[in-house]
Amino acid sequence: MAQAAEKIELFDVDSDEALARKEAALAEAERIVEALLFASSEPLEEAELKRRIDESVDLDAVLEKLRDHYANRGVNLARAGKKWFFRTAVDLSWILAREKVEEKKLSRAALETLAIIAYHQPVTRAEIEEIRGVAISKGTLDVLLETSWIRLRGRRKAPGRPITYGTTDAFLMHFGLEQISDLPGLDELKGAGLFDGRLPKGFGVPQPSDDVNLRDDEDPLEDDAPTLLEMDFTEETLEIDFDESAEAQEEE
Repeated sequence: MAQAAEKIELFDVDSDEALARKEAALAEAERIVEALLFASSEPLEEAELKRRIDESVDLDAVLEKLRDHYANRGVNLARAGKKWFFRTAVDLSWILAREKVEEKKLSRAALETLAIIAYHQPVTRAEIEEIRGVAISKGTLDVLLETSWIRLRGRRKAPGRPITYGTTDAFLMHFGLEQISDLPGLDELKGAGLFDGRLPKGFGVPQPSDDVNLRDDEDPLEDDAPTLLEMDFTEETLEIDFDESAEAQEEE
């Protein structure tokens, strides 16, 4: 008696079904992430987005697909640190401007202080003053804190336990950076003509890092964080007389 011929599968049905399920999960995750970002008034953390989608889906793949999809549209998907958000395409921003708002320019002292914090964070007030070679007024740090470009990180494990400062995601978003390491290095600064003449031997630009985790030489802030800045300036450790000439020098 002849035996029945074995059934031969030309295609792996189980494999095709698994692939279909994977693609469906990816498509659904894209819709969820897209909806969340559109509905949010603030940038969303990657951890929050990951929590809302199927755990089997690669969030990086979802975000990259969405970023590619919106690359040439009226709104673009942008990243600042580990946060994502939609924003108007840069070349179309003028269409939405209804009136011209005159923005107050930062003083030279504030710009120098912001640059030092960005490149040297976590950094204390005394360290900022040492790099600048001039005392810093409380007003300068107040202005930068009001812009939300810098934040109080912690306290240095040193005599007096001075406050350490660092940048924020708002700093990245304002200056169009995805991460703090995108700040220009020495070669880029030279190419932009910001360094003229011969630089001192061994001169270099530090590799910036805005890791939110405290370093080994930092302690966490206390609960009275709003008053810490006041204390940082009332507990003077430097013999500096903030007379009118010093104030004038600070605002040059």
